[in-house]
Amino acid sequence: MTRFFNEESSVETVNERMGDEVNPRLKALMTSLVAHLRAFAKDVNLTQDEWDFAIDFLTKTGQISSVERQEVILLSDVLGLSMLVDAMNNRRPVGATENTVLGPFHVEGAPIRKMGDTISIDGKGESCEYVGRVCDLQGNPVAGARIDVWSDNADGYYDVQQPQVQPKWNNRGIFVTEADGKYNFLGIKPVSYPIPNDGPVGKMLAALGRHPYRPAHMHYLVTAPAFQKLITHTFVGDDRYITSDAVFGVKDTLVAPFERVNNGKTVWRSPFDFILVPDEDE
Repeated sequence: MTRFFNEESSVETVNERMGDEVNPRLKALMTSLVAHLRAFAKDVNLTQDEWDFAIDFLTKTGQISSVERQEVILLSDVLGLSMLVDAMNNRRPVGATENTVLGPFHVEGAPIRKMGDTISIDGKGESCEYVGRVCDLQGNPVAGARIDVWSDNADGYYDVQQPQVQPKWNNRGIFVTEADGKYNFLGIKPVSYPIPNDGPVGKMLAALGRHPYRPAHMHYLVTAPAFQKLITHTFVGDDRYITSDAVFGVKDTLVAPFERVNNGKTVWRSPFDFILVPDEDE
């Protein structure tokens, strides 16, 4: 074991300090992290001022985070790390609905609503009917699937971002399928919006010449007994940001139809089926 730290043996010096009874997975993760951090610092010849700036950036990222706002998740999202981890952990067979990022605005405990109910409490925005089925890979309907949905409002904000402006649970709700696996609810056609860009992550994007916008989308969290959890969105295909999502969340298969309705109960209609994968652990 090396006794003292030096530049050439820095990886070995740090990693050799770990105890013998360390969890094997933790040891593997930390050993690799130390090696990659050293490789990065050496590759870019990291200066002390740059490292001080990075520490300040990470400190501010933590300080601005709260229950309603998770700046650390935003940082992971805009670096594409969230989508990479999501893709590696949610490889699914052809035909199954693909995952995408949860995002920082999901809230536990949304009200359970009846099929056909509206999630738009403030009534603002262009109305849209969302319809479809929850099925397995063979096309069989899935009964008892909980479909947790949420979206921004007509101004591009989630209710938790405007607690004094929007009603609580605005554009949120949970729907449970019956034997036919069908779902339908009313909401609004979502609009594109910027991720919170008044903090460290927003300043980083500006410095990199990147915009902070997400294309318009509806969030879904679909769960059912004996099936894998599905976290996904459906996207409005003609949105100006559809090919430059700030958090890299768009996938071709998640671009949904948004059909204009003539003389109907809503302005728009968006059909989309969710295809679930069996949970092999159950």
